[in-house]
Amino acid sequence: MINNQWYAILPSKAVKKEAVVSVKRLNQELVLFRNRDGELGCVVDQCTHRGAALSRGKLQGECLQCPFHGLEFNPQGHCTFVPANGRASTADLSRFNVKAYGVRESHGIIYLWYGEPEKQTGELPFFDGDIDDSFVCSEIEDHWPTHYSRCIENQLDVIHLPFVHHNTIGRGNKTLVNGPKIEFVPGGLVTSANNETDVGQTPKAADDCVIKATYLKFLFPNIWMNHISEATKVIIYFAPVDDENTILYLRFYCRSTRLRPVNALIAWFGKFGNRLIERQDRRVVITQKPKASAFISKENLLSGDGPVIQYRRIRDELKRRK
Repeated sequence: MINNQWYAILPSKAVKKEAVVSVKRLNQELVLFRNRDGELGCVVDQCTHRGAALSRGKLQGECLQCPFHGLEFNPQGHCTFVPANGRASTADLSRFNVKAYGVRESHGIIYLWYGEPEKQTGELPFFDGDIDDSFVCSEIEDHWPTHYSRCIENQLDVIHLPFVHHNTIGRGNKTLVNGPKIEFVPGGLVTSANNETDVGQTPKAADDCVIKATYLKFLFPNIWMNHISEATKVIIYFAPVDDENTILYLRFYCRSTRLRPVNALIAWFGKFGNRLIERQDRRVVITQKPKASAFISKENLLSGDGPVIQYRRIRDELKRRK
């Protein structure tokens, strides 16, 4: 994983008010809870007293109560009460504190800060310049038994389109890959497919290509967008579970008409298109070995793999950064 990043990990709707939710993310067993004021907390799912799973507990006032001996923890992971000591106790409870992760919400997504708390930034990765409140969206999720880096690279791969998606978005047998052109933006990169039917011509170099109106944008560490048109976009955030599993959350955004109910209906049907296409990808990507990709590897890459290479390079640099 890349340290000191905001990872999109879960839809906000997955943690309702006064609810307790157990998830595994970033190789950690976590429990998320939302108290009656709507404040969101995320702590390691293990009580520091006797090791019980806090996700089996319940909310008690503003705090999460351990199901075993009733210790209570606030959203910051601080132990606020040990019933066995009594309410009159003045003992220092800090030794019972549980590790907490910073969490924030935006655009209906829960983000988790993975890294040093003092380095936490205020900016969450999202496509604010591309998506606003005029859009409506639908969302589905799917589990891929592979590392999140492989899932992301698949969405930056323009070579696979005529083979994996030969009867959907890759129709036309455009197997020759021009470029592709890559541009760097704050926090990520932009690219687009510029493929052609092979009739014996030489592929164009990246410098001779352009970013098309339909383009791909990726922001580190784990959120991607397919800008299909000004009215239609697809977003995926790739929630890392562990080194061999990822949950993909796919959103179809629409503002094709002036009527939100109609747009909502289009988006609802759009999610089934998302499902069809991502399942075509999934069938192949989960077979890749090793599960996680790396900047330095034994793979024999092509010039058309440029976006994947740049993703790996930047990811490697971010992982090395102190």
